[in-house]
Amino acid sequence: MSDDQTKLVSRVGILVDLGLTAVFFLFMWVVLGPHVPSDDPSTISWVAAYTSLCLTGVFWLAVSMFRITLVDYLRAKK
Repeated sequence: MSDDQTKLVSRVGILVDLGLTAVFFLFMWVVLGPHVPSDDPSTISWVAAYTSLCLTGVFWLAVSMFRITLVDYLRAKK
């Protein structure tokens, strides 16, 4: 790799991905809470959190793949 090419993965990109992932997790936790069929607030919180965790993993993969693909596309376009 020559010096003028950017890396596909950078520290700033990883931090942005982690920040977006944390925001997405909290958003999904709030959205999924009312859909848990229980009256116990503790159960609702746990089930919503575990469901959000699975969805957040898929979101993290999608965001990371999109960012890497975009960087590679822009690098090849030059």
